[in-house]
Amino acid sequence: MSRDVRVAVFDGGIPENHPITNWVTPFEFPNVEPATKELETHGVAVTSALLFGHIEPDLAIKRPYSFIDHYRVLDESPDQKFSELYEVLERIDSVLSAKDYDFVNLSIGPRLPIEDDEIHAWTAVLDDRFARSSTLATIAVGNDGESDSLLGFDRIQVPSDCINALAVGACDTPDDNWHRASYSSVGPGRSPGLVKPDLVDFGGSMERPFIVLSSDMEPNLIETSGTSFATPGVTRMASGVRAHFGPNLNHLSIRALLIHTVEVNECDHKQVGWGRVARDLNDIVLCDDETIRVVYQGEISPTNYVRAMIPVPDGKISGLVLIKATICYKSQTDPHHPSNYTQAGLDISFRPHDKKFKSTSQVHPNTKSFFGSSILGATEFRLRRNSWKWENCFHSSKQMQGQSLRNPCFDIHYNSRLEGQNYAPNQKLPYALVVTVQAKSMTNFYDQIVRKYATILEPLRPMVEVPIQN
Repeated sequence: MSRDVRVAVFDGGIPENHPITNWVTPFEFPNVEPATKELETHGVAVTSALLFGHIEPDLAIKRPYSFIDHYRVLDESPDQKFSELYEVLERIDSVLSAKDYDFVNLSIGPRLPIEDDEIHAWTAVLDDRFARSSTLATIAVGNDGESDSLLGFDRIQVPSDCINALAVGACDTPDDNWHRASYSSVGPGRSPGLVKPDLVDFGGSMERPFIVLSSDMEPNLIETSGTSFATPGVTRMASGVRAHFGPNLNHLSIRALLIHTVEVNECDHKQVGWGRVARDLNDIVLCDDETIRVVYQGEISPTNYVRAMIPVPDGKISGLVLIKATICYKSQTDPHHPSNYTQAGLDISFRPHDKKFKSTSQVHPNTKSFFGSSILGATEFRLRRNSWKWENCFHSSKQMQGQSLRNPCFDIHYNSRLEGQNYAPNQKLPYALVVTVQAKSMTNFYDQIVRKYATILEPLRPMVEVPIQN
């Protein structure tokens, strides 16, 4: 669908002249052991999932959103340790340092659950790389979710604890009644980065396997399962958003949109993170008449504030109003100080009514808890006391009476630290904020917002035609 979207997969390789090379360019590294059938099977399966998603045998195969560069970084070297794979990391980093990609998919990594005290080399290197680039990386959390939970062997695996990447787990069905796939490794992540996995997507199960192309030269279908195949499903959705909107949305905005539009269920958040990624691209890129969705993206200087208006109509607003917000930012990291791993944090204040003040000497309107009612289940005070303000992704929603809203806004304040001490870096902090406002009781709500903010908000127009479903 788009030749402008650049996607890289690091995996087990693609056989020469395989039919999938119509959309994929394979790359080999010098001085690596020959590819094995097992590695190529995994490489083709992951790439197939990124191109076509889960293939339903009785339905037409989905159209790919972009072309893919596939780098074979795995081999069967007799000296490698599966808890380290440092030579594999070196190959990945050499590519990322030389080329700029919009999206990177990692369905590989050391088979090693994360620890709270030490930062693994994979996480440290990749987090630093992604903090300095405009790349959205998706990383599989691993398939040891059925291991001993008391010993922590079921926790997400390195490097899915990267705070500058999306960690992806697996659910057991693409249908409505979904749950975490039993093999999918679980959270929490380290602090900061407690909410891991970030998302889940369908990865297959015994009852409902994930179907991909085989590595055979004939285009056969095979059944499989694993977080390795849920992860490219999320990458595929991200590349679809980028293909539709072009460069108008940066990688942080796409990350925020993926989290903002998740499907939730009764599963514990340690198992599925924020929820399951949207099933259809239309759920992300379209709004109905009773809903408005706004994306703020930009940079903020240390110790400064940014005010992001929450769009509501003029005058009295009837009925209940649902406000949902997601904010993501990327941060430089300090792997030598795990308890102070991120160097940036945001304080976000929700001000619902611009005419309500506690005292006459007050400069800004009253605040009300918003992200404190999120997945972390804490008040704003507890968020600050427990250093959760250093988390680099927040997502929450709040339902309020429309009459209690008047020019509402979020005030965003940038804090920075180095080795746990106050620090004022020279560079600005990139961030993205997505806000959705829904008012079912109001007619022509979307049109009222568009008219009121005609000179402030810029409509996002698709680069390609969006298929509308009846």
